[in-house]
Amino acid sequence: MALSCKSRRRVFREIASQSYVNWLVYDSTPLYDRTSLYALESDIRVVAETWFKQDEHKAVEPFVHSLPLAYIRFDAHDRYAGPTTYEMEILFRLFLLKECYGWDHETALIEYLTQHPDFCEQIGLESVPNQSTLWRSWHHRFTTDLQDTVKTAARTTLTKAQNAGVAVPREPERQSRSRGDENEESDPDNQTVLEQAETVTEQVSRVALPAFSLDRGEGCEIHENAYWGLQTYLGLRENLAVNEGARSFIHESSRDRTPLGHAHREHVRGLSIEQIREMYRQAVGRLLDKVAETEEFFRAGIVAIDITESDPFTGDRAGHEDEIIGTKEKTDQYAYQWATIQLVGNAVPIVLDARPVRKGDTRKEIVEDLLDSAEAVVHVDNVLMDREFDSQHILEMLSQRSLSYVVPKRMQTSEKAQAKRLLKRGKDRYETDRKLHLGNNEWHLTTLIYRRKENSEHDDHRQYSVFMTNRGSGLLTEYGYRWEIESGYKSIKRFMAATTSKHFGLRFFYFAFACLLYSIWRAVDLLVQVELTDEYDHSPIVTADNTLTLVKKETGIG
Repeated sequence: MALSCKSRRRVFREIASQSYVNWLVYDSTPLYDRTSLYALESDIRVVAETWFKQDEHKAVEPFVHSLPLAYIRFDAHDRYAGPTTYEMEILFRLFLLKECYGWDHETALIEYLTQHPDFCEQIGLESVPNQSTLWRSWHHRFTTDLQDTVKTAARTTLTKAQNAGVAVPREPERQSRSRGDENEESDPDNQTVLEQAETVTEQVSRVALPAFSLDRGEGCEIHENAYWGLQTYLGLRENLAVNEGARSFIHESSRDRTPLGHAHREHVRGLSIEQIREMYRQAVGRLLDKVAETEEFFRAGIVAIDITESDPFTGDRAGHEDEIIGTKEKTDQYAYQWATIQLVGNAVPIVLDARPVRKGDTRKEIVEDLLDSAEAVVHVDNVLMDREFDSQHILEMLSQRSLSYVVPKRMQTSEKAQAKRLLKRGKDRYETDRKLHLGNNEWHLTTLIYRRKENSEHDDHRQYSVFMTNRGSGLLTEYGYRWEIESGYKSIKRFMAATTSKHFGLRFFYFAFACLLYSIWRAVDLLVQVELTDEYDHSPIVTADNTLTLVKKETGIG
């Protein structure tokens, strides 16, 4: 079967339906722009993962000429200033093809293009470049960073194609660091991954889950692991409440005795918020000790802090006034809110801590509390937050902890006026120092960076976003990592048991346990990747469902 418009359409429909994927990555936050090579590499990885699973897509060349690149602005990575014959997008595809084949010289690429005029037509190449043009383009026109991106994209393309059983022009390089093995190895097949995941999941679940305890006393007929097995089982099914889940659990569990729904719910309700948080921190601490056995963990250093809503509900609010925050939508519904701190960037995205948000809690108190937990178990360098944490007192507190930060600023009168001036001048970026008043004649010095968003729907000052940082503009590129916490929330909520209960502690426990299941999944994936490939790629090779299935097996489900 040949490549078709229908098969291409299926690829992007499947990508759009994946809850854990934000694609296009460059457009996932207000900061990413169309020049980001990190975003380009991530986008290529996302597309390739789905592309080669289609029956019609059985060769690398169609991927190279079909890869969406129209949104990328290559001019920031183009060393040539004057007019040129060949556009950067076309050259990128040519060098991607060259890297996929592993050709050492431009002559082999020219011979391929001469023999395949259809490929030239598909990428918009009207004439085949000569050898000297290609050599100069690669060595003098492409920046070093863009060259590295081409090589990364080629390795990603070959690896994803090979994983899907597609014949590839050459074996992708493997970057072995810990074993000194100079031999190149292909990515492991699905059966190998699953077998390794089973071993690792057993180790990880035995490390993390014992930190949770119901403190039921001695002589209980139902083993405590049965309760955690039931909670995990609920996380395997979307919208499954505990009563219905407990009835199904009886048949799927290998245990002689399993808890009834109401008993499970009452035991969980008996846990205080402080107990839940302490158990969670202990479990995550054990989890981190496990992943710290690999060198990949020590790339940690960037954390993101955010607040998410639980499922909204309606009805009587009596007794919950201090716990109800509301919802973002102006309706009669209300919701509880939870705050988390999560590793992002190059680190495995483990949720380090979670806490409820109550009325009267200041954003500064929330950030301090979460940072205290995080800094007790990992080294933190940079903190990423969204604009609801736009507070000079929070920023000053971060600086006093010797932490870097990037926080979007809400645009007040002065920022709107500056954005209007920038728009009038046609400037895309502007940086200025600003003193923020702390009171008592004390000030916090920060840097404001105005950044114009590509293809904004607005035609006024709203085209600009303003960011505050205490480490200069170089730190801004890291703000794009913050989208990982939003992506994480999607998976976490997928792991939560359903409930109609308004009980604050019960709902928080469901959220915290889902955070733990998510963190176990990502820890298992890291350990499996390192064991099988000696490196870590953020795209999981172990699925969440596989991990949860193996966890429930460990906790007594058949």
